[in-house]
Amino acid sequence: MERPRILHMFTPGRQMSPFDINMAADAGYQIIVPYCEVGLDRITGLTQDTIFSRGPKGVARTGIFIGGRDAQLAADMLERARTSMVKPFVVSLMADPSGAYTTAAAMVACVEAALKRHHAQGLEGQRVVILGGTGPVGRVAGVIAAQAGAEVYLSSRNGIDAAQEAADETGQRFGVKLHGLSGGDPDAVRRSIADADVLLACAAAGVQVVSSEALGAATRLKVAADVNAVPPEGIAGVGVMDDAKPLAGTQAVAIGALAVGNVKYQTQHRLLVQMCEAEKAQVLSFPEAFAVARAFLVEQAGKTA
Repeated sequence: MERPRILHMFTPGRQMSPFDINMAADAGYQIIVPYCEVGLDRITGLTQDTIFSRGPKGVARTGIFIGGRDAQLAADMLERARTSMVKPFVVSLMADPSGAYTTAAAMVACVEAALKRHHAQGLEGQRVVILGGTGPVGRVAGVIAAQAGAEVYLSSRNGIDAAQEAADETGQRFGVKLHGLSGGDPDAVRRSIADADVLLACAAAGVQVVSSEALGAATRLKVAADVNAVPPEGIAGVGVMDDAKPLAGTQAVAIGALAVGNVKYQTQHRLLVQMCEAEKAQVLSFPEAFAVARAFLVEQAGKTA
């Protein structure tokens, strides 16, 4: 009898995201089990319980998904699970805390595609300013953009100290250089975006971080992307459906939340399918998510060419 496909889902939070459970079921997992309030110290024991009970053949049909809301803790949990396994008892692993990894990957991939389409260049050398940059999506988007060669600034409404702390902490954890910027008041926002080539709005839903007046200061702007789907828009003038649409009052194009969301959905689905169907164990984090998001956008461009 063929063994069922099982996904064990670990989260440090009080509950696992229903979104992620649905995605796992649609990817082909037959048994999905959430484990809540799981700290880093419990990962080794849970991982070893997962691997040793199924045998070398069963582990190929077993996966571990790591959720939560902390991008760095998820990375630590993923690494702890990876190092807790003993060959040949090795299962596939994936982390995507609150969708931050796949959302950030989709957002940066959409921006990169727009830069290539409208300016014949990628992210290398571009000044990227991330509003709401101290949250999980902002931090991961910053790391991905920096790894692609951009000069990245994390902006915080709590001022330069909070922004620089997040930049230093995140940069050290993932081996990239990030910078902090203050977005504590309208004047600080205008100053912070004046030399930006790319703006990424990753603030809380329903919070406008860049007004139309402030946007006028961004005279070098090429692309503005916003993951906020709740009015008002995070960046004034960026509609949720915009997909590299000209942004009024600027020379830039706009990418809205639903355009990013479609790529995020496809990215997470493809990663879960890849993990579910793989014959050899996979370890999937935000670099793999970025690669999948890029590939999806290339496919879409080919269909419309």
